[in-house]
Amino acid sequence: MQFAIPLSRRHNGPLFRQVYQGLREAILSGAFSSGQKLPSTRDMADQLGISRTVALLAYDQLLAEGFAVARGGSGTYVSEGVAVSRTAVAESVGHPRVSRFGAAVAAAWPRVDVPAKRPRPLRYDFAYGRSDIDTFPFEAWRRTLLRCARQAAVSDLDYGTANGHPALREAISAHLRRSRAVVSDSSQVIVVSGSQQALDLIARVLLERGDRVAIEDPGYQGTREVLRAAGARLVAVPVDDDGLNPARLPSRARLAFVTPSHQFPTGATLALPRRVELLAWAKRGNALIVEDDYDGELRYDGQPLESLQSLDREGHVIYIGTFSRTIFSALRLGYLIVPKALVPAFTAAKWLCDRHTATLEQHTLAEFITGGMYERYLRRLRRRTAVRRRVLLDSIGKHLRERVRITGDGAGAHVVLWPRGRRGREEALVTRAAARGVGIYGISPYFQNRPTRTGFLLGYSRLTEADIREGIRLLGEVL
Repeated sequence: MQFAIPLSRRHNGPLFRQVYQGLREAILSGAFSSGQKLPSTRDMADQLGISRTVALLAYDQLLAEGFAVARGGSGTYVSEGVAVSRTAVAESVGHPRVSRFGAAVAAAWPRVDVPAKRPRPLRYDFAYGRSDIDTFPFEAWRRTLLRCARQAAVSDLDYGTANGHPALREAISAHLRRSRAVVSDSSQVIVVSGSQQALDLIARVLLERGDRVAIEDPGYQGTREVLRAAGARLVAVPVDDDGLNPARLPSRARLAFVTPSHQFPTGATLALPRRVELLAWAKRGNALIVEDDYDGELRYDGQPLESLQSLDREGHVIYIGTFSRTIFSALRLGYLIVPKALVPAFTAAKWLCDRHTATLEQHTLAEFITGGMYERYLRRLRRRTAVRRRVLLDSIGKHLRERVRITGDGAGAHVVLWPRGRRGREEALVTRAAARGVGIYGISPYFQNRPTRTGFLLGYSRLTEADIREGIRLLGEVL
């Protein structure tokens, strides 16, 4: 056990007294807990560079005052009866100054912690933004992880490449070509620690303070607060049932952030004419579009919808994807697909941020994808989620009928309920639902401007069919 006591041979009294006082303070502060074994006098003497006699005198004083007890043949222990009270850290008399970025992110924390964890779990919690961990094949994942760990060469345990493991970048590129029609090669893939890091890198690499940026309203608060912290001038563009309205875009802006496949949070799908108009807007103003395809793998009606990036022929779209929604959130693996001209800047920014994302997990995911396990799992996930979706929609039709309007039911793993007429404040309805054991979430925190509608997000990726039916029945009574 390493233990440091500052010693002075000139001004602070006898050395044994200084050692005793250091140990006594450690016991009183809780650094040594009741019943814990203290370092031996020989170890203490070696660590502090003092004679063992000095250490023995200090321990004798602890024993005499009852702070410690000696157990023959075992050592010296903190007394069980010592009243330990951790001393409060003294308030700093100084006032450290943080940067504008530090002040911005501190102010943003209450706004990004949405939805906040409930003080007690609810029986029917329609939480959104979660992966279906019950469906994921964890045993297959563990076997792949162990195999990669056993086969890893010593060189694989050194620092990796900043833009990601080559095998994973190739696997991501090939998968996206098949599933999302993304036009790219592996050199354009930047592996990141989740989509939130992707947003942060985009802001760092592409924005200057004061740049105009178009965002969806309502929209993802994680995007909004990253841009605010970067000093961007946000232009909120309204979203309707066809997604972001390009006619309301500013004439000039540096970037536009969109979620076209399943708009967050409303669930709208950006119609094809609007996609074409959005790309034309970017071309006219030499702007970039950031496509956040957070749950583009989940679509139920008709053929899978191709990405906005697939329509881009002039390098105006940056594509963000994540495995947090399809695999599990703790994996913290996502990716960027950037135009080739931007690859060096994003690679360098990733290196400066955290050198590289964990290599073993990247290698495991690459095998998981190339071996076909990921696509088989996605097919099973889509079937499972589609069943839950159908039960949810049937239950809403049965218990809520014409009292609500639904958006977002064509893709993803959440829908939005818009109560018709005046049904009261969101907070009050959320509280009333929670009292019946039902968790629903208001949409108002996602508006940049004052919300004009009352709406509720309902996720269904982790609920059983029976829980969905009963939760909606109870929600019908609340509404």
